[in-house]
Amino acid sequence: MKSNEENTQRFSNQALGAIMMALQESLLNQLDIVPILKGFELADTDEGLVVKNPPTVRITDESEITEKDLLNMVK
Repeated sequence: MKSNEENTQRFSNQALGAIMMALQESLLNQLDIVPILKGFELADTDEGLVVKNPPTVRITDESEITEKDLLNMVK
């Protein structure tokens, strides 16, 4: 029988950063964060769970970010 500790997984610093970026974008644009989080692809590494497709941030485009944009961030 396996102990609970063997099944425990933790987020890496990278994954926490990806979650925080998604949260910031959704709050600033008043959009639902759930589709972004559901779209995250996670990999288990020695450092913890890593998001293989983290959200990206637009720097030069001044247009409003839509929910479709947020969904595309995780594709």
